[in-house]
Amino acid sequence: MSAAKILIADDQRDVLAALRLLLKSEHLQCTTVDSPAAARQAAAQNRFDVALIDLNYSRDTTSGDEGIELVAALQKQTPELPVVVMTAWGSVDVAVRAMRAGAVDFIEKPWENQRVINVLRAQIKLVETARRQTRLSAENSLLRGPDQAFIAQAESMRPVLTLIERVAPTDANVLILGENGTGKGVIARRIHALSGRAAQSLIKVNMGAISEHVFESEMFGHVKGAFTDAKADRIGRFELADGGSLFLDEIANIPATQQPKLLRVLEDGEFERLGSSRTLKADVRLISATNADLAAEVGAGRFRKDLLYRLNTVEIRLPPLRERGADLVPMAEDFLRRFAARYGRGAMRLAHSAQRALGAYSWPGNVRELSHVIERAVLMTGADEIGELDIGVERSALASGLPDPAEAGAEPTLEQAELALIRRAMALNGGNVQRAAEALGLSRGALYRRLDKYDLAQ
Repeated sequence: MSAAKILIADDQRDVLAALRLLLKSEHLQCTTVDSPAAARQAAAQNRFDVALIDLNYSRDTTSGDEGIELVAALQKQTPELPVVVMTAWGSVDVAVRAMRAGAVDFIEKPWENQRVINVLRAQIKLVETARRQTRLSAENSLLRGPDQAFIAQAESMRPVLTLIERVAPTDANVLILGENGTGKGVIARRIHALSGRAAQSLIKVNMGAISEHVFESEMFGHVKGAFTDAKADRIGRFELADGGSLFLDEIANIPATQQPKLLRVLEDGEFERLGSSRTLKADVRLISATNADLAAEVGAGRFRKDLLYRLNTVEIRLPPLRERGADLVPMAEDFLRRFAARYGRGAMRLAHSAQRALGAYSWPGNVRELSHVIERAVLMTGADEIGELDIGVERSALASGLPDPAEAGAEPTLEQAELALIRRAMALNGGNVQRAAEALGLSRGALYRRLDKYDLAQ
């Protein structure tokens, strides 16, 4: 695998030299420039994995305006390029302005080497994942762009579409319910895209992946010194989503001890960063999703009834794929088009036998399973037409997501085996994360981390 490529923009030669030396030791390729104009030119001519830019240049030394303008310009020019900002002068307020302009994180000068490496590595990993899945980086155009259609022709989707049309233009909180893999995240993005907040950020948080110990820091932020490892101020998700929407996926997993803190923000929009007594306000439209039975969770005392009432001003129930017969083939054809383009296969088509096979299967993994099945068919067939045998949905190896060694020509890797076991457990347990975790001998949190790792969390 080739080394990741970093674009660094700063008007101080010693800073550029220090960063080149640091990142070279991490086997990262660096291109350094000393002005916003040079940064825009370099980004236009090269494909970078992440940009690390200063906020202050020749115009002045404290406002950060030049850097914020550069962030916005890079976002418009190369929206798939994550931008990390750094400044010796900027306050947290300046960093917030930069992140609202499109920056993904910030680093304070003088920096800590490990902090720089961790931030860049995290963004590189996200870029690699996004490229593998050919996602559009701009969330607001994800559903409207030509690369991914929003398919909802089935009769069972009519109530969903009606609710989306009615509620999207409002600021009402929405709770999306449905089995794992039905596309709850897609619906959340569509609601945001059709809202009056579409020009602002949609911030997603997987509540199943946040431990109780870091909940407040993740959601509300913290100030430097708030706890042992708090070496710089951190902006929380509510603050980042100010003016936009906040999507809390797997909402049922919020620890009981943290639910009152979330409830308070929903009631009055106020919160404090961990370690600070200063009260902040955030104007956020909340969208939540879960595959759990929240009424049962309330009855068992694991979820607050008053919090549920705040979340489900409008409740949207997303039907499973087995109840969306009219959408099945159009979805499969859309996946086929995109995967064929990704893997350089040219025009491909589904044979009638393949379409019948798709319709005869129950799809326990829902839309996500359909995506994996079509991707595998594109990879494994040598023809331009996908037939029934290429679909193979009744074969256990395909149903679990594990490539057939006889076809693949090699033993599966450890990651492939783990992915296969997770898919199989999720399918056998109807997408219920708790039961799948128990079947795998994992904690719920450990399984959620793996679902995130393999992009199976929606």
